[in-house]
Amino acid sequence: MIDSVRGSASLSRAALVRGSIAAALVSFAVAVGAAAPERRYTIAFANATEEPGVSVEGTGFTGAEIRQSFVLAARTLPVDLVFFDNHGDDARAIANAEAAIARKVDLYVQYHRGASANVAVAQKLKAAGIPVLAVNESVPGAPLYSLDNAMAGRIAGEALTQFAGRTWAGQPTFAVVIGRVSTNTERAQGAAEALHKRLPKVRVSMLETQGNPAQVAPLLAPLLAGQPTSKVLIAATDDATALAAKAAVETAGRARDVAIVGHGVDRSIHGGANDRKELDPTNRASIVLGSVAFYLDRMGYQVLPLALRILRGEAVPARTATPHKLITPANVFAEYPPYDMN
Repeated sequence: MIDSVRGSASLSRAALVRGSIAAALVSFAVAVGAAAPERRYTIAFANATEEPGVSVEGTGFTGAEIRQSFVLAARTLPVDLVFFDNHGDDARAIANAEAAIARKVDLYVQYHRGASANVAVAQKLKAAGIPVLAVNESVPGAPLYSLDNAMAGRIAGEALTQFAGRTWAGQPTFAVVIGRVSTNTERAQGAAEALHKRLPKVRVSMLETQGNPAQVAPLLAPLLAGQPTSKVLIAATDDATALAAKAAVETAGRARDVAIVGHGVDRSIHGGANDRKELDPTNRASIVLGSVAFYLDRMGYQVLPLALRILRGEAVPARTATPHKLITPANVFAEYPPYDMN
């Protein structure tokens, strides 16, 4: 009789355990079902231009490099990308928006410098119920992701003045802002303002090259010759100009009197492990002190998360700016490791 009772109790416990396991499995199945994969979105990116060899934003980067940054950034996101090339043309920009509407994309990223075309694109996409995220040029009603050219210029100017304060305190000094001055006005003015603020007695000359590095030497030579005992601070609007300025200064035999800062941090100024570049930990004596990063080759990593926030109904700032930073031989490998180094 006792054995029978014990057997019944054992069966009851076994049944209870089985029931608990079954309940746990049901709960797990429900939980798994509730955590279904996130919806994927189709995002269109209309690039400013992807014409080979054409640089963007007064730097050494191309539209192809910006497009590749979107491809790379999308690998870990619930995003399918559709690409368009505005080619710097208003009519094409409008036609690209119409094509994206026909494809029923979930969001449109517009990168185009053309105010009237951007108004037309905004109207068409709004009518289709497709949200827009603008890049580097405003689109009516759309949040904007953009460079902060004024800030980038100030970073360059401050780097030059700090160097002068440490190295040339009390010595006669003049300053130059050189490059695409007329088309990069905020960048040039930001550099000039920082130079004036920290060194109010220093004269700042603006030299326009129209983006042609071959014009750098003819423009700099008279200034260098006219002030043979002065120190010189040079803010170049892009890295190609910075390198051309370095060559002109060395040709004039004035390397010991000059400090240069560029903008962009493209591969002309940093490169592979076997390249000798100006921004390199082994080249800390270069007269090119550094370059202000624009991270155009990483734009996708900044823009796509913003796009997803919009699609999920989250609030985003009216404007999000690029986090510009001065890249020097001391920190270049942390920000831009050699692209051929494992």
